[in-house]
Formats: sequence, C-alpha cells, structure tokens
Amino acid sequence: MRLVVIYFIGLTFGLGICISGMANPAKVINFFDLFGTWDPSLMFVMGGALVVTLFGYRFVLKRPAPVFDTRFHLPTARDIDAQLVGGSALFGVGWGLAGFCPGGALPALGAGRWEVAAFVAACLAGMLIARFVKDAMGRSPQTA
Repeated sequence: MRLVVIYFIGLTFGLGICISGMANPAKVINFFDLFGTWDPSLMFVMGGALVVTLFGYRFVLKRPAPVFDTRFHLPTARDIDAQLVGGSALFGVGWGLAGFCPGGALPALGAGRWEVAAFVAACLAGMLIARFVKDAMGRSPQTA
C-alpha cells in the first residue's frame, strides 16, 4: 500500500509541475527575464505551493508519526555554511540558464526531448562528482 501511495503522490506532483508550466524551460526562463519577456505566472505557482506547505506542515506535524513510517524525517541542521550557500547558488544559476530544476525536469523526461535527458544526466553526474569530492575532502592524509 505504501508504494501505491508514493506512486500517486509522485504522479500528482509530476502532473502539477507539467500543468503549471514548470516543466517548460521557456516559461521558466521568461519568469527570470525581468526586463524582457517577464512572465509572472510562476510566482503564483510558487506562492500556491508555499501556502499549501504552510498549512500542510501545521496539520501533518500535529500527528505523532507519518502514516507509513515510525517518525518524521525533518532536517536538523540549522547552519548556513559555504556548502549550503554554494549549492543554492549553483542550483539557482543552473535553473536560470537551463530553465529546469530537478523537480521540473523529471516529469519533462516523458516528452522525450534530448535536452531534458542531457539535463537530468548532468544533474546525476553533478551529484556523483559532489559526493566524490566530499568524500575525498573528508579524508585526511593520516586516515588515507
């Protein structure tokens, strides 16, 4: 039952991304083009997501545990460090240049366009490289 619920949540998310236009890179890039062909409609999509999240978290977190797990898995780190700022900046630059974020690119894979597949492949490669670099930096000469 848990996998069925996960499937429908993913399907709902993907449909929402596609219907809202966030899987269309031209629409996303126009959202960022403030002094050209600015399209403010994605602001309403993001605002709607924030409102749903605000009320959803208040409702869901009153429960003792999630329906399909023993506890909530919420982030505990509160530090603003170079890794967080750098990752956020890289995400924003990539989103502005490509017109995709990972959440919008995955549903757009269904369109069968090579640009989307290249973006997803680059995301996966970036995650692997970041993990490799983090592991390599975590090792000191004494432990290697």
